[in-house]
Amino acid sequence: MSPLMEQLYSMLSAIMGTDGLSRLFYMLFPLFLVFELPLTIMVLLGVLRWFTRRRSSVPKTSLYRPKVSCIITCYSEGMDVQTTLLSLCEQTYPGHIEMIPVVDGATINQPTLSAVRSFYVDPLLYPRRHLRPIAKWQRGGRVSSLNAGLSHASGDIVMALDGDTSFDNNMVSAIVRNFEDPSVPAVAGSLRVRNVWGSWVTAMQALEYVLSIHMSKIGLAEWNLVNNVSGAFGAFRRSFLVKIGGWNTHTAEDLDLTLRIKSYFKRHDLRIPFEPEAIGHTDAPATLRQFLMQRLRWDGDLFFLYVRKHNHNINPDLLGWPTFLMILLSGFFFQLVLPFIIFIYTLLALFILPGKTLLFLFALIYLLYLLITMLLFGAMLSMVSDRPRQDVTLGLLVPVFPLFMLLIRCWSAVAMLNEMFRRGHEETSMAPWWVLKRATRF
Repeated sequence: MSPLMEQLYSMLSAIMGTDGLSRLFYMLFPLFLVFELPLTIMVLLGVLRWFTRRRSSVPKTSLYRPKVSCIITCYSEGMDVQTTLLSLCEQTYPGHIEMIPVVDGATINQPTLSAVRSFYVDPLLYPRRHLRPIAKWQRGGRVSSLNAGLSHASGDIVMALDGDTSFDNNMVSAIVRNFEDPSVPAVAGSLRVRNVWGSWVTAMQALEYVLSIHMSKIGLAEWNLVNNVSGAFGAFRRSFLVKIGGWNTHTAEDLDLTLRIKSYFKRHDLRIPFEPEAIGHTDAPATLRQFLMQRLRWDGDLFFLYVRKHNHNINPDLLGWPTFLMILLSGFFFQLVLPFIIFIYTLLALFILPGKTLLFLFALIYLLYLLITMLLFGAMLSMVSDRPRQDVTLGLLVPVFPLFMLLIRCWSAVAMLNEMFRRGHEETSMAPWWVLKRATRF
């Protein structure tokens, strides 16, 4: 132990007693569960409610078939964008689907532009499918691509999709049926990792997506508490989207738009469903460096949106009390506060606690989180999974998952520090610097 750590240890021991630090850590880490268990229980109860209703409900036949416009943001996908377009052509939805691939920076992205323009939609093989590509010659970023697509969209329902994401062929039908309810302005779709076993990093993300996105959103949607409509795969009522001005600039446009929609919840009694049968497939970062850089942007954006940009919108008069409390718990505490608590106390434990105490404490915490992970994974397989044979293999990763989540949470603290002191959202690859420079500063 370094002299500085010895002095700190002596000072804290004098204040708290010889074994005070040990008692502190024994009490503090399990107390995280006091905050995490209610959310876990809420998710599980929501999943159980959804599962019970689904088993007892009678399938309904609907004649609601609005035109759907799919805005596909493209930048450097090359020929991969044709996989996305083909998966939309092959949808079983009997209505019209308008595909609007927007190639950002088309001047330097000729391979992607050529892939879009060479894609042929055979009207005999794919009736009621229309391709309307847009070449945006100057690089403007993801938000400008979405708004350009929105200005050309003619469908009642607008989908925002990534150019490297493909979809199950019942996706559009599953999404659209939710919009029969006039109180629904947006619907969240589900994402799965396509390159599951590309590396250990992609495999861990695949398990994270199934538990943290697919299953959690099923449970939260039962209480109208869906936290985000994914930017890679979301659907919106076009009339509502136009009235609120489309997408806004800066970064993390998906959470930004979700928070703006939620600010109308109380006044108009709205809800955002999650559609578990609408599945998109995307490639996750394959290396640890790529993964950490992605989360550096994602988690830093959370701080930017909650603290800097939308702090005036986080109030119960706009959101309603359930949504307001959920944002305080999941948005502020879990995503902004808890990572710092875990990061700081992990460092303190490593430098201050004796070896045996440290080992026992970490073993206790690991077993607690492993138990929770096993519970969630079992519920996912038995009630949620539409691909149980595929998902059961992810069970091999369950023993390592708590350690992976510890890494993510500690890195979240680093990402937020990067945003606090370096304004990391201005370094995003989602938009060029000059677009962010001209945007309103927060």
